[in-house]
Amino acid sequence: MDNKSDHNPFTYQRLKHQYPDYFSAMEALGTAVHQAGPLDEKTVQLVQLGAAAAIRSEGAVHSHTRRALAAGATTEEIHHALIALTSTIGFPTVIAAMSWVDDVIGKRGNDAPEL
Repeated sequence: MDNKSDHNPFTYQRLKHQYPDYFSAMEALGTAVHQAGPLDEKTVQLVQLGAAAAIRSEGAVHSHTRRALAAGATTEEIHHALIALTSTIGFPTVIAAMSWVDDVIGKRGNDAPEL
């Protein structure tokens, strides 16, 4: 993604400015985690999207949806990653996460199924 700050919420940006050392450490941790194993970026983002859905973090679902799309994931792959969680995190949580994913997909103009 060219400019992450375009998508980060105001509170995130404010805290990043207020605590630059903390955010530098968090970004370094993120980089180290991504480089620690054989998973490609798209797979890592889909895994993190699933974790974000499981903890019902709307902001993290938005973030990892954007990142998954940037890494080449399709809308269908993102939706499948979420519905695959149904027996683990439950139908209501999956549906909530789907609505958060669709917030991002709609803003990007990606194709979402017509009803």
